[in-house]
Amino acid sequence: MEKYKILVVDDESRMRKLVRDFLVKKNFDVIEAADGSEALDLFYETKNIALIILDVMMPKLDGWQVCKEIRENSKVPIIMLTAKGDERDELQGFELGVDEYISKPFSPKILVARVEAILRRSNAVAEDDIMEAGGIVINKAAHSVTIDNESIDLSFKEFELLSYFLENQGLALSREKILNHVWNYDYFGDARTIDTHVKKLRSKMGQKGDFIKTIWGMGYKFEVSE
Repeated sequence: MEKYKILVVDDESRMRKLVRDFLVKKNFDVIEAADGSEALDLFYETKNIALIILDVMMPKLDGWQVCKEIRENSKVPIIMLTAKGDERDELQGFELGVDEYISKPFSPKILVARVEAILRRSNAVAEDDIMEAGGIVINKAAHSVTIDNESIDLSFKEFELLSYFLENQGLALSREKILNHVWNYDYFGDARTIDTHVKKLRSKMGQKGDFIKTIWGMGYKFEVSE
């Protein structure tokens, strides 16, 4: 079995060891950074990092700064760790392209389960897994999207969200159902997480963004206009 490489970034050595021990038990290869500056150095030096677990509050560079720079260069999945429970921080994280958001204290087993779920979704796809609707073509193997033959750049979660919409064309999808399928766990929070992603996705899709219809008080439906 291929060992996936995980970068764990936290200024607390105890926290890094806790996360590392649980990941190593699951056969992951773990590299560690104690601050944001070291994290970026390792990110650029190390090939094939499959996922990053990133603390928010750190010396030198905080997690937001690290996330922003990484997102300018890579779509590698990022799980953000924070001691804060402020939903404004959470929304900021999703705006920057964070894939998961976990508040401390947390269960290491839950963290590992989310790591595994993200890696399953991002890697376990068939070579011919292509979906098409209304000029939108999703190639899951290549993790690419084109609209009317023009490539568009989506974050990991935006890609998963659009794929889920195309897989369920014409069906009314509640926010709870979208969270459970796209985020792959029972999310504790409000609907603004999805609404933020849908807003950004629509913007990137241009006129085709109108295919994602809002069902007030419930959720969304993807429907191709004739």
